[in-house]
Amino acid sequence: MKLRLVLFSSLLFSSFLSLSVNSQQAQKAQLKLTTAVRAHATKAAMPEFGPNVLIFYPSMRPEAIQKKIDAVYATQQHNEFGQQRNALLFLPGDYSVDVPVGFYTEVIGLGASPDATRIAGNVHADANLQHNNATTTFWRAAEGLSIKPAGGTMQWAVSQAVSLRRMHVRGDLVLHQNRGWASGGWMSDSLVDGNVDSGSQQQWISRNCDWKSWTGANWNMVFVGIVHPPEGAWPSPPYTKVARTPVAREKPFLQVNAAGEFSVRVPALHSDSWGITWRGGETTGQTIPIGRFYIARPDVDTAETINVQLAQNKNLILAPGVYELTAPIRVTRPHTVVLGLGFATLRPMKGTAAMTTADADGIEIAGLLFDAGPSESPVLLELGPQESRAHHVKDPITLHDVFFRVGGAGVGRAKVNLRINSNDTVVDHTWIWRADHGDGVGWELNTSENGLVVNGNQVTIYGLFVEHHQQFQVLWNGNGGRTYFYQSEIPYDPPNQASYTSAPEVNGWASYKVADGVTTHEAWGLGVYSVFIYPQVSLTHAIETPKSPEVRFHNMITVALGDHGAINHVIDDTGEATAIQPRVTPKVTHFP
Repeated sequence: MKLRLVLFSSLLFSSFLSLSVNSQQAQKAQLKLTTAVRAHATKAAMPEFGPNVLIFYPSMRPEAIQKKIDAVYATQQHNEFGQQRNALLFLPGDYSVDVPVGFYTEVIGLGASPDATRIAGNVHADANLQHNNATTTFWRAAEGLSIKPAGGTMQWAVSQAVSLRRMHVRGDLVLHQNRGWASGGWMSDSLVDGNVDSGSQQQWISRNCDWKSWTGANWNMVFVGIVHPPEGAWPSPPYTKVARTPVAREKPFLQVNAAGEFSVRVPALHSDSWGITWRGGETTGQTIPIGRFYIARPDVDTAETINVQLAQNKNLILAPGVYELTAPIRVTRPHTVVLGLGFATLRPMKGTAAMTTADADGIEIAGLLFDAGPSESPVLLELGPQESRAHHVKDPITLHDVFFRVGGAGVGRAKVNLRINSNDTVVDHTWIWRADHGDGVGWELNTSENGLVVNGNQVTIYGLFVEHHQQFQVLWNGNGGRTYFYQSEIPYDPPNQASYTSAPEVNGWASYKVADGVTTHEAWGLGVYSVFIYPQVSLTHAIETPKSPEVRFHNMITVALGDHGAINHVIDDTGEATAIQPRVTPKVTHFP
């Protein structure tokens, strides 16, 4: 109780310090506020997030905060396939610390606005490999923070499954480390006072952001709803710019008010938008008290205990850790919020799904890693049952920073990773990965047919990363689908062409397949890459679509890497073949 009272009083007092009152006034204010906090103490309780969540507050000594941050990073710096998961939460106020962000680490400011939690020092992601190579700098996140970086520049050298959300960078931002390799990332609802330099990033998506300027281009850079998009257009530089975001909802986030009460803010759905949501101070939406959430912990809970709480109309927070499940988590109530902290990981152990949902309005699922288990799952996450028919255009099911993995941490198997049956679903950043390295990796070991199957109509996806699955990476059966940014490496490891043939005289399986019966579909900014490790294996089409004037694609590129194979066409029979020596990277601007 004593620690909690000090925490709450520090939170409240920090706002007074920011007004530059003199020392005597501050002491009187602190005494008054401490008295007020004691009155709140019987009403507000610290949530039991478990040992993998660290909560920092402004009156803590910077040295004490730094010691805890460094201890987490010592474990997570190179812990690519480890079991540890961490969330670092900063209550509103001022801090002077350096925050390196390692694997499975999420750094969160707890204010209603990013400007409420101010770090003078740095928050940074560094290349995981030698030679400034960030191509395996995965699974980390920062959100809800204002950063004044030491030296004026924040470094965020990352690749897949990494997000920046609700950030204010009071300086410049670089998305690479000394121009070493980096392979893509996500930034949304963020403000950068200076320049963003993508540098050697192969691809990137930014949605609803604002910055002074942007420099850098490589293969595929996508900008949706950006206030100051860079000049130039596809194919040189390879910029895809969409002026307005047609429909989106920002990720739910934890916040703490002046009374020390925790809640979850669920942002409102916005249409035809551009720029950040918190320009006026707060993001519009609904606030759900923490008491309406069940906080699950991997050392305590099972699918059964979680489902009991969901059936009692609780929302769900999953504390950091790995949850080994013997049955699916079932989300059935409309408007249920499921929020993972610190890359909480769901691993089905008995050949079931990890999570399923009803075909219901307004379900939100955010911040989770679905990791296939040793027995083959028919699907890891399924949104709505098959043959779902309801319409959700005014209140869609939404996914944010939801990631999938088959293999890498051990043998994993799944037929389909993510299957979307519900109409009008919005996906806001996902990486769906069949591992190409790590443990349990091989053509007959970490088996996975499809990364994503879309059966619902009017489904919209921003930031779609899908890689290495053994048949279609994406199979889109529904009408009215929209994709803004697509990045895909086809599988490295087909042992021969006979193992990788989808139809007579069609080598391989197209990365992005729009089914023959679809009549309306549109996609912007797509990159498909090959890295075949065995000779005499190739892919005929990177993208396959039916012939329809309402099926349209914009700004596509293919690249062949490594020493073997090629992609013969970009989309259907359009676009020349890739080549390795000399490097040929075919581009198609519009199709048809």
